Amino acid sequence: MRKTKLQLMQDVTLFFLVLYVGSLSKVVCFVQPNSPPDERYIGFTYEAADFKPAQEYDYIIVGGGTAGCPLAATLSENYSVLLLERGGVATLDPNVLYENNSVTTLLTANHNDSPAQNFFSEDGVFNTRGRVLGGGSMINFGFYSRADDYFYENSGIEWDRSAVRSAYEWVEDSIVTRTDHLRKWQDSTFNALIEAGVLPDNGFTLDHVQGTKIGGSTFDDSGRRHGAVELLNKANPGNLKVVIHATVDRILFSTSKTLAAVGVRYHDSNGRSHEVNVRGNGEVILSAGALGSPQLLLVSGLGPASDLSSMKIPVVRDHPFVGKFMADNPRTGINLVVPVRLVDVGVRVAGITKTGPYMESTAVPRLTTPIRYIPFLGSLPPLNLSLVVIGGKVSRPKSSGSLRLISPSDVTVSPSVRFNYYSNTEDIRQCGDVLDVLRKILETRAMEEYKFPGILGGSFFTYVGPSLPNDPSDEESTARFCRETLSTFWHMHGGCLVNKVVDSQLKVIGVDSLRVVDVSTFFNSPGTNPQATVLMLGRYIGTKILNERAASGLHS
Repeated sequence: MRKTKLQLMQDVTLFFLVLYVGSLSKVVCFVQPNSPPDERYIGFTYEAADFKPAQEYDYIIVGGGTAGCPLAATLSENYSVLLLERGGVATLDPNVLYENNSVTTLLTANHNDSPAQNFFSEDGVFNTRGRVLGGGSMINFGFYSRADDYFYENSGIEWDRSAVRSAYEWVEDSIVTRTDHLRKWQDSTFNALIEAGVLPDNGFTLDHVQGTKIGGSTFDDSGRRHGAVELLNKANPGNLKVVIHATVDRILFSTSKTLAAVGVRYHDSNGRSHEVNVRGNGEVILSAGALGSPQLLLVSGLGPASDLSSMKIPVVRDHPFVGKFMADNPRTGINLVVPVRLVDVGVRVAGITKTGPYMESTAVPRLTTPIRYIPFLGSLPPLNLSLVVIGGKVSRPKSSGSLRLISPSDVTVSPSVRFNYYSNTEDIRQCGDVLDVLRKILETRAMEEYKFPGILGGSFFTYVGPSLPNDPSDEESTARFCRETLSTFWHMHGGCLVNKVVDSQLKVIGVDSLRVVDVSTFFNSPGTNPQATVLMLGRYIGTKILNERAASGLHS
């Protein structure tokens, strides 16, 4: 059932209040502790309105996000690369750079150039996509954990596991922080998960292993973000041009021999249009994300022929699965007011259960001075109280939907997407498993101090929003709770699936010189959080291209 406008407003309010992640953890770093952001990339970053592109480049990458930045840096080692990003740079919006200000980034994501771009899916669920150099890695909550074996074995992508490991390490050397000491709430969460039977205790690890673990983070010990954008500093600056506020409108094709991508058309912040081409043996590579990449294929004439024709878009090639198999991992959980003052803490702990769900929890920091009263929830808790959220992610959801264009020509108009959350009963079953783990967590000794004392003795938890259903065996109340508390983990994927739209090397099927390198190619979200794997993917594919061209003797 579609939600009313009032319900959607309530969802957004609760969403912002309980899902923000902060961090003051003491850490030991892969990156240098307390290091300021490395902004050498600014030296080869240009405003689109001021930039005069060369006639052609070896590679044009559309989207300077979590995959696009490491991909561009890698390819620039031997080839000329043009990286086009529709958003700006983080230095223009310093809230992006600090973990404690992340909520401000989300709350101000309405104007045309904000780093975070908000939208509602057709399901009525609030969501966000990145619009800044560095992409989602610049607006997320930083948790870093590698992919699970199931993802590698079933993704359809051609993997060299040794090269995968090297690609992860290349990323981690620059932007990942190791947690050495957990603050109070994360420590309690870790102990509660162990008591609840999410075993074994894996301590710190970046790997995806069943049980309870401490993961990495792209925030350092001072709360400063180190996102994908800093991987641009690994580039050959003589070969890489990064252009911001450059919105790609179309992929350009040649049909002289075979259908091939030959360049792109983009416009700058003044509305002026520019065309740029790739050299022979070069490629156009889309890294615009789960919404952006399928949208660009569709407006360029690659997609279901009937859908394109109905919008009067000339059909370049009938590609029936573009925009299909769109999925997002549903989140459900509980929110508690606790009689303990907790400092800002971020997600550093994950529980990987036997039955499928992934469990995470955060304490919610106090919002800035102007935000003292939250509509529908009332005043914030007094200073000696805190708000915590404990939630679970449905892994590998069976439910999926599709994406459709709203405008046939204006790419600044976001496409509409429906994920069909919980349309498959298996997802509801797994959500029920989340509730089972939550019940066990609340029964642990680690959670006792977070109860309020009762007037007549005993103690109890104080909920913000729905409490857990009383009867675990009542499937109807379980399903109702899952749907009422549904929100996103920001892990949407699909739309350009492997073996449907792209092949095992992420090349668009039936079109030469065109690839898609981002989460739109994934059939499921890797690991507890996809950030690590998307960063790895950019480096991995870039290295693979370099090696293949070196072996074939093709040089710029």
